This record gives sequence, C-alpha cells and structure tokens, in this order.
Amino acid sequence: MMFKVFVASATTLSMALSVSAQLANCARNYTVQPGDVCDAISAANHVSTFQLAHVNTFIDVDCTNLFVGEILCLGIVGQDCSTTTVVQEGNTCPSIEAAASIPASTLFNNNPNINADCSNIYPGEVLCTSFEIINYS
Repeated sequence: MMFKVFVASATTLSMALSVSAQLANCARNYTVQPGDVCDAISAANHVSTFQLAHVNTFIDVDCTNLFVGEILCLGIVGQDCSTTTVVQEGNTCPSIEAAASIPASTLFNNNPNINADCSNIYPGEVLCTSFEIINYS
C-alpha cells in the first residue's frame, strides 16, 4: 500500500512539474525522454546548462529529478540564448571566448554560473556564446 501511494504521489508531482514548465512566455519546449540528462538536453537543443536550470527551477542541482514525459521550457521569449558551445576537455574561458569571437564580459554575463576565475566549467557543460547579452530575470 505504501508503494502505491508513493508511485501515485510521484506521478502527481511529475504532472504538476510538467504543467509548471509550460509557461505562457516559453519560447521553446522539450519533452524528457528515457535516459535524458540536463547537459545532453542542453547540447541537443542549443540551450545553455544555466538557462535550462534557470527557467526550470524545479530541476535539482545534479539533474536527477527529471521524469520521462515531463515538458521542459528551454527558454523565455526575449531571454533565450540559442547560440551555444559544449565545453570540451582542456577548454578555458579565453579559448571559448576566442572561438566564439566574444569578449569575456559577454561570456560571463550570459553564463552567470561561471565563477570569476573560470575554474568551474566542465566538459559537457553547455555555455551561451551569443554576441547579444541575455538579460535573465
């Protein structure tokens, strides 16, 4: 009996989260598939890892709470960076800036999750490399 209650609760929670992701001003959506992880969703859909988490605030820090069939919002109208790069082994902020032909200030503004010395980027992370500064609210 306890298991049935847990499954029903998890299903209800999943549906509630899916509905919450369907924002009126959502620029694009994605439906979670089996085996999906945040970085792979971000890479395949040209959305930064930061933006995916920022728009879908219910996603936990390790991206372990996605449900198959859940609808994610990939970006908000007017705040949707679709020019991205996937961090590779050995990349640094200066190398990413050079490859994208953008100044450091733009990279840091569009990816507020990057710390000041750029020591927290990791292979597989998706960064916004747009020339335009995205004003996330």
